[in-house]
Amino acid sequence: MSVLIGPAEIGQLAPAGYYIALRIGFAFPIEETNALSSDWIDHYTKQRFMLYDPTVRWAYSNVGCIRWSEITLDDPKRVLAQARSFGMRYGLTVSVFDASKDQQRSLASFTRSDREFSTLEAKLLQVYLTRRHTETAPPTNLTKAEIEALGMIKDGRRLKEIAFQLKVSEGAVKQRLKNAKLKLGAKTGTQAAALASQYGLI
Repeated sequence: MSVLIGPAEIGQLAPAGYYIALRIGFAFPIEETNALSSDWIDHYTKQRFMLYDPTVRWAYSNVGCIRWSEITLDDPKRVLAQARSFGMRYGLTVSVFDASKDQQRSLASFTRSDREFSTLEAKLLQVYLTRRHTETAPPTNLTKAEIEALGMIKDGRRLKEIAFQLKVSEGAVKQRLKNAKLKLGAKTGTQAAALASQYGLI
C-alpha cells in the first residue's frame, strides 16, 4: 500500500483519540503517544484497567488488527462499556511483534464515536504501526567498542576514567561516543546511553 499516513491523518482517522506504544521491552515502550481524553486516562489509571483491558490482552497474544466489537475475551471490569461512555464507542486495536532476538511488541488502539473503522482504515493503521515499529528498531551497527563506552557512560564514568580503563586516548572515546550518538539519533552521550539501555544493548 503506497499511502503513507502520519500523525495528522491518525487524528482524522481516530477523532475520539488513540494510544500508541512502540517497542515495549521488559516494561516500558521506547516511545509512547497517549492522545486519549484526559478524563478517560484518569479513570483508566485509577481503576487499574490495564490489568483487565481486553484490548491490551488481545494485543499481547495476537498480531494484526481487530475491531473492539469483535473481541471475545472476558471483560470483567466492563472496560469497553465504560470506554463507550467516554465517547469511544468504536475502536480498533493493532499489534505488531518482532519474532527476532529482541522480541519486542508495538501496540495501538484507535477510537471513534461515530462508526466502525472500515477495512481500508484498519489496513492503513496497521501499515502505519508496522512502519513505526520498524523505524524504531534498535540499530544493529553499533560496534562492541561503542557499546562498551556507552555502558560506562550509563554507569556515570567520566571520559578520562573511560579512556584509562579501556587503555585508549580520550579522543578515541569521544569518537566512539560520537559514532554511537549518530547511530542512535541521540544528541548527548547520556541520551545515547539511555537509548542503548532501552534497546537492551547495554
